Parts: sequence; structure tokens; C-alpha cells
Amino acid sequence: MKTDYPELNPAERILLGPGPSDVSARVLAAMAKPTLGHLDPEYLAIMDDTRRLLQHVFRTTNELTIAMPGTGSAGMETCVANLVEPGDEVIIGVCGYFGARMVEMAERHGAAVHRVEAPWGEIIDPAAIGRALADHPATKVVGVVHAETSTGAHQPLEEISALAHAAGALLLVDAVTSLGCVELRLDDWAIDACYSCSQKGLSSPPGLAPVSFSPMAAERIKGRKSRVRSWYLDLSLVSRYWSSDRVYHHTASSNLGYALYEGLRMVAEEGLDARQTRHLDHHRALRAGLEALGLSYIPERSLPNLNAVRVPDGADDPDVRKRLLNEYGIEIGAGLGPFAGKAWRIGIMGSSCTQRNVILVLGALESILGDMGVAVPKGAAITAASGVFAS
Repeated sequence: MKTDYPELNPAERILLGPGPSDVSARVLAAMAKPTLGHLDPEYLAIMDDTRRLLQHVFRTTNELTIAMPGTGSAGMETCVANLVEPGDEVIIGVCGYFGARMVEMAERHGAAVHRVEAPWGEIIDPAAIGRALADHPATKVVGVVHAETSTGAHQPLEEISALAHAAGALLLVDAVTSLGCVELRLDDWAIDACYSCSQKGLSSPPGLAPVSFSPMAAERIKGRKSRVRSWYLDLSLVSRYWSSDRVYHHTASSNLGYALYEGLRMVAEEGLDARQTRHLDHHRALRAGLEALGLSYIPERSLPNLNAVRVPDGADDPDVRKRLLNEYGIEIGAGLGPFAGKAWRIGIMGSSCTQRNVILVLGALESILGDMGVAVPKGAAITAASGVFAS
């Protein structure tokens, strides 16, 4: 048996892709604190504070606001598994990879899914949701992606929310790439169920999925005619672990809990409005620099924290990303689906959203593209971005 395995020494990266984002030293230090049992009174107190912090970040008073074990996809499946019963009619907006994933999950849980589609890079037209609701008046849930990670498109929610509720349906929202970065107001926008992740805007490692359910959604779950098909994600069980009952459900990772708690504390200290302003300001600087390089954005309504741009003519997509990683330690995302080989996804989320990172990635792209013979004006990108930062 081999015994001389190398010492663990992962390279330091600057994470500027679609996720995960950089984890701050504060969060890493929090993770290194002593492991507590999942029913230790000290850890249960941290869970209570984490819940209050999640309510703050979601801008909600929803009692059923917790962190599920798993990634953002576990959050998605938690919402789908608990809200959908076999035979339920569900409308889902699909304009990218993660809308399609929501469809697949709903179908696996027995829903009759009606897709409302838009081309990749565009947003879902609320009028199309309205027409689908008129065609399918028995719809129980309308699902949409607030921040489509595959395309960088930023979906408005308020009009869709009003249409869903007027038809008697619940609104389910994917906020995996928006929570903690862009405006999201569960109570003001009447969002019934929402899920996110720990590793993007909250700048913690992957492994936990914040979810929140309105009182109406909680009543829908309580009144189910059939048991939730997933035992592990059944909120009637998990929620009791987060309640005053503290009924054992699974062995929660206290160290991941510390990380999320510390990441949420950092959000609260900065302030949600200030944090959203920081992401928007850095987006404007990054966009000015990318456009000065001749790169064009794909979505008309772009997320500030996830910038999807077209790979320019003459650039070798995988080689550019490889050189960014090997020469500069920078990770950016490739295109998915129809955007494979045609798009780069540059994320500036949470702790990754800094002036240093914006200037660094622009300078690195200018150098690499120039080496490939792509016509890029020397120094224009950093000059443009610096001008935005100085304004």
C-alpha cells in the first residue's frame, strides 16, 4: 500500500469565476476553531444567531429560515421536494442552465412542469408567465431564477410575484448567485420560497444552503397530502432540529456552521446596502475595462457580480483560462451549454469583489489577448476601470 502521499499544499488562487468566491481569512480562522457536537449548547446558540443573520440577509421575518446541509443544489431540491407533490402543476422559467435544473428536479418529484422559455442570455418575460398561468390555472408553484449563473442575466421578480399570487400560486426563487451581492427582498417582493448557497456572495466554503419559506409556503408544506420523497431534505424533520425542540436529524458540521456564521457577520458589519453598492461600483469599473478591451457583454440585463462576456475573435478560450490560472493564479468560468467556448464568466462576489482583483484580471487579460494577436488597446482597460474607481 502506498504510504508516501504528498503533504496537502493547495495553490493559492484568486477566485473570479461563477463560484466559489474567495474565502476571507476571518472565515478560514473561524473554521479552524474547535469542533463542537451538533447538539452542544454552544453550537445551538450559534445556530440561533445564524438564523437571525440569514433573516437579515434575506430581508425577511420568515420563521422557517435555516441553512440546509449541502450546496445550492441541495437548497433547490429542498424547496422543490417540500413544495411539490406528485401531479402538481408547476410553471418554471428557463433561460439558462439552472432554470433547466429546476425543471428536472420538479419532474423527478412528480410535478407536471410547464416551461416558459427565453433564449440563453435573456430574461423571462413576465407576460409569458402570465399567459402560462392563464393556460394552467391549477398551477401550485411558479419558479424563476433571480441570478442565472450560466448567463449572468439578472431577472426582475416583482411583476412575476404579483402574477403568481393573483393566480393563487407560490413563488419559488433561485438566489444562489444573488444573495449578499444584489438587492433581494423576500418580504417586500412576496417571495414564498428562496434558496441560496454559502460559497458565493456570503464568501464561505461550499457546504451549506440557506433557505427561507413564507408563512404561506410553510402552511402548504404542513398540509401536504403525501410525504416528502426525500427523507434528508424533509423540512418537517430538519426544521425540528432548528426549532426549540432540537430533535436530532443529522450530524451537522459545526465547522461549516462557524464559517457561514462568520461570513454572515461580515455581511451585517458592512451593511446590505453598502455591500450591494460595492458590488455595483466594482461591476461598473470591470465593465468599463472589459469593454475597453473590446469585449462585449452577453445579457442585456447583467448581474453586477457575474459578468458574462463573449470570447473575442482570435482568442483561444481554454488557453486564455489556462494561462490566467497558471501565470496569474486567477480562475474565471467557461461558458456552459450553448455558450461553451463562446463566453467567459467573470465573478466578483463577496470577498472576491475588490479593486485589486478588478485591475489584476483586466491587466492579465490584456497581456494574454495581446500575446494571441487579438487587437487590444494597450493600457485602455486599466485606465477605464481606474477612471470609474476615481469618480
